[in-house]
Amino acid sequence: MNTIYDVIILGSGPGGIQAAIHASRKKADVLMLGRMHKSSLFWAHVENFCCQLRVTGEEMLETGKMQAEKFGTEIIEEDVLSILPQGKHFVVTIESGRSFTTRSLVLATGTTRNKLGVPGEKELLGKGVSYCVECDGGFFRNEPVAVIGGQSAAVGGAVTLSKLASKVWLVNERFDVASELLGQAQDSGVTLLEGAGVEAIEGESAVTGVRLKDGNHLPVAGVFIELGAKGVLELAATLGLELDESMKYVQTDKKQRTNIPGVYAAGDICGPPLQIAKAVGEGCVAGIEAASYARKLKTAQTDAETDPDEDKD
Repeated sequence: MNTIYDVIILGSGPGGIQAAIHASRKKADVLMLGRMHKSSLFWAHVENFCCQLRVTGEEMLETGKMQAEKFGTEIIEEDVLSILPQGKHFVVTIESGRSFTTRSLVLATGTTRNKLGVPGEKELLGKGVSYCVECDGGFFRNEPVAVIGGQSAAVGGAVTLSKLASKVWLVNERFDVASELLGQAQDSGVTLLEGAGVEAIEGESAVTGVRLKDGNHLPVAGVFIELGAKGVLELAATLGLELDESMKYVQTDKKQRTNIPGVYAAGDICGPPLQIAKAVGEGCVAGIEAASYARKLKTAQTDAETDPDEDKD
C-alpha cells in the first residue's frame, strides 16, 4: 500500500523548514522537497534575525534541516515537476519521476527574482516572451520555441512543450537537474544546447528568433524563460490558486490558507517583506495548520469507512 503523507512541503528554505519542524512535532507524516542551495538564504550572511548576531544562511539551513529530521521529517532534495489534485488528496511528482500522495500541501518555494536581462526580453514580453510554460504553452502549437534555463522548471517545461511545439530548443550554460529528467527531455526530441548563452531575443512586434553568444541563431516564435524551479505562476495554473493583483504572489489568510482547501503557503511566495523572520513565522503557522487539516481529513475518512451507511437498505 502506498504511503499517503499528511503534509508535503515544497521548498527547503526558512519557511519550508519551519513548516516541517512544526508539522512533524504535531506527529504528522511530513515530506519536504527541494534543494537548500537554491534558497536565496543559502548564500546570505544574516545579521537581522532575532537572537542571532551573525550567521551564514547555509549554517541556518543546515541546522534547520537537522531539526526537521530529528522530529521525523523525510527530506528529498529534488524539485517538484507537477501537482495534481486527486479527490481530497494531491499527487506530487518530482524530477526523478517518483510521485507521492498527500492530504495537505505547504508551498514555500520562494519567488523567482531573476530575469534573463537581455535585449528584447522586456520589449517582447507577451509578444512571444513568457515566464510560464503551463500558462502560455498552448499558444505555440506547431510553432518552434526556445526554453531558457537549466533547472527543473526549464527542463520540465521543455518536455511539456515537446508535445505542442514543432521544435524545442533548451538553452543554458549548464543543466542542473536529475539525470532522469534530462533523459526524458532528450527522449522527447528536445534539442539540448548546453554551454550556450543568450545574446538577445529578436523581433519587432513579435518574437522571430534568439541570437546566441556564439553567433548562432534560433528561428523561434516563442521564448520561455524558466530560471529555477517551479514558481508561483506554474503552481497557480495547475492548482487554481488565487494570486494578488501583481500576479506574483499567492493570496493567504492569517492561517496561511490559500483558496484551495488543504493548500497552505509561507514565505516569499506570499509577498513582501521578503525577510527570513516573516518566512519563519508564516512557516510555523502553515505547518501547524496543514498538520491539523490532515489529521481532521484522516479522521473523517476513517469514520466514513467504518460507520454504516444510514441510507443503505
